[in-house]
Amino acid sequence: MTRSLYDRRYDRFRVLLIQARQAKSVTQQEVAKRLRRPQSFVSKYERGERRLDVIEFLEVSDAIGFDPGQVLQGLRH
Repeated sequence: MTRSLYDRRYDRFRVLLIQARQAKSVTQQEVAKRLRRPQSFVSKYERGERRLDVIEFLEVSDAIGFDPGQVLQGLRH
């Protein structure tokens, strides 16, 4: 099993995160502020330069305001 940032499923995960953020009309800067992180943190995970762990993913979902289960469900398709 590969841990590459370029894994097809992880790429889909990134796209789903971006879509979830955009659907809520939230900017990267707003997410970063809610997370108390620099904007570059959001930019890096959205571009695939950095992987999110499970806890970070849950924090991002709270900051944006989406159901993390829906994003994970989207990985099955």
